[in-house]
Amino acid sequence: MSDLIIRQNGQAGHITLNRPKALNALTWEMCLAIENALDTWRSDPAIALIMIDGAGDRAFCSGGDIAEMYAAGQRGDLDYGRRFWRDEYRLNAKIHSYPKPIVTFLHGFTMGGGVGVGCHGSHRIVCESSQIAMPECSIGLVPDVGGSLILAKAPGACGEYLGLTGDRMDAGDAIYAGFADHYVPQDDWETLKAQLAETGEAVIPKHPTPESRLQKWQPDLDAYFISGSDSDATQRFDKLSARNAPLAQAVCRKILAAVRENPDIQTALNHEFRYTYRCVAQGDFIEGIRAAIIDRDKSPKWQPVTADQIAVMTAPLGEQGLQWEDNT
Repeated sequence: MSDLIIRQNGQAGHITLNRPKALNALTWEMCLAIENALDTWRSDPAIALIMIDGAGDRAFCSGGDIAEMYAAGQRGDLDYGRRFWRDEYRLNAKIHSYPKPIVTFLHGFTMGGGVGVGCHGSHRIVCESSQIAMPECSIGLVPDVGGSLILAKAPGACGEYLGLTGDRMDAGDAIYAGFADHYVPQDDWETLKAQLAETGEAVIPKHPTPESRLQKWQPDLDAYFISGSDSDATQRFDKLSARNAPLAQAVCRKILAAVRENPDIQTALNHEFRYTYRCVAQGDFIEGIRAAIIDRDKSPKWQPVTADQIAVMTAPLGEQGLQWEDNT
């Protein structure tokens, strides 16, 4: 069975992530195949829009396939992850800037690499089962795949809250924070996909947007990051963020500040890649994966964070930085 189903459906180019048992986790080969399809459809007059969805009931895409990155790191292979991220980030940028509408259907879990495929489209649809998150700091990584751009644009201090804790957003939160655009009940999705394919027009029916817990919390979060405060929101922040890697959290805050100064997708990905390029050899990424999915002890031993480490992990990469014309 193919990990991707790529086909033309009426006037739509239709991509289905097809690893339901793995929660549609994104492999390197899937990234390259999605990019190839988008490149082919870009100039095809028969394709008016793109639809991307995920197979199964549980997830649009739960993230990147990090088990292979762990195995490569254990072998001392630093290039595997670097090549994967180069190609994945180029795909993220193409989705963000694609000249035709990209409609994504974000049911169940949409996390990490799933955000990179699903949350840079022009029409991002969520439903009652949607759970969207950037949990990278919990495994010693930073919010990447261009997610730092969405976090930087989120209202007030919501970006810091979501990036540092990895807390999950439901449909209302995702729309409020800028990770999604439209709420459509999942029972209506197949009818909507048929309409999109038939008409070639990205017209999404209007439904009431669910309430957002994050919106209610925002004043308390804003106050917390300025002068400190105590509330349900800040207590949850303290509880969740205490579990995560201090170095990754410190770098995350620096990335968000940099992206707010120049809020575009390439700026976000360039800053993210400075960290991910180095994270296997110098960060907590391998330890984070070990604790989360290898030994599953949920007890990572994070290294203490210093100003020198932060400077090293955020320094420009020079010739090793992202080259946007590459297509490896």
